[in-house]
Amino acid sequence: MQSRRIGDTQVSAVGLGAMPMSLEGRPDERQSIATIHAALEAGVTLIDTADAYSRDSSDIGHNESLIASALASFGGDTSAVLVATKGGHTRTATGGWEVNGSPEYLKQACEASLKRLGVDAIGLYQFHRPDPRVDYADSVGAIRDLLDAGKIRYAGISNANPEQIKLSNEILGGRLVSVQNQFSPDFRSSEPELVLCAELGIAFLPWSPFGGIRRAGELGSRFAPFAKIGATHGVSAQQVCLAWMLAKAPVVIPIPGSSRPETIRDSAGAVHLTLSAEELAELDAA
Repeated sequence: MQSRRIGDTQVSAVGLGAMPMSLEGRPDERQSIATIHAALEAGVTLIDTADAYSRDSSDIGHNESLIASALASFGGDTSAVLVATKGGHTRTATGGWEVNGSPEYLKQACEASLKRLGVDAIGLYQFHRPDPRVDYADSVGAIRDLLDAGKIRYAGISNANPEQIKLSNEILGGRLVSVQNQFSPDFRSSEPELVLCAELGIAFLPWSPFGGIRRAGELGSRFAPFAKIGATHGVSAQQVCLAWMLAKAPVVIPIPGSSRPETIRDSAGAVHLTLSAEELAELDAA
């Protein structure tokens, strides 16, 4: 599979967003593990997770434990797989979302993620979401401390604006390797962050590239050019969407969510789809 770079590591140009395997309405464990195995078989070497990917606070870390189990049970070589997890988002007892960006919490969360993933150092650890009650520099400072301590190999941030990207890279001493923001045909307001990441050589990881779990299957009906161009190439509108993103900059690595083997296989095929300048312009205008 075509590869792109996170830090000094080459990863697949399309990753796997494992979140749908752990939220409310998630599939059974057998199907989820089959989906992760299908991704690995298709050449996917970037798997995105977070400690908060769970139904509620009672099973926090479910997604991380699921990924660890799937990697351990895979029959092939997984040494090239980079698992990216996040800390700073929390769940409530009723399934709501909260944030905690305190340095103390982030360091505790990282220790818990290390245990669930069963590793000595997390491949990529990202500050999940800014906490308005905590100075952003203090939160990123905790990520820097984890990096300096060897608890994590690479440091990233998520849901960040351009100023926070620049500040984070400064605090990390130029060692910021990734920014994970929402970006899709529905949500294009992260384009400035994408452009900045391209300028700085920082990986940009679009989450919910199809517009969210519940709307992913409707992409072609919401944005007709994606379906039309897909029909021309004999591929899905979702493949066209990922190829469109990949063409935006060599730092872009979309992480489509998936909970079925067939959907991640389809997404992985986007690396083989080349769109013309005219097609890209039509998609930009959609």
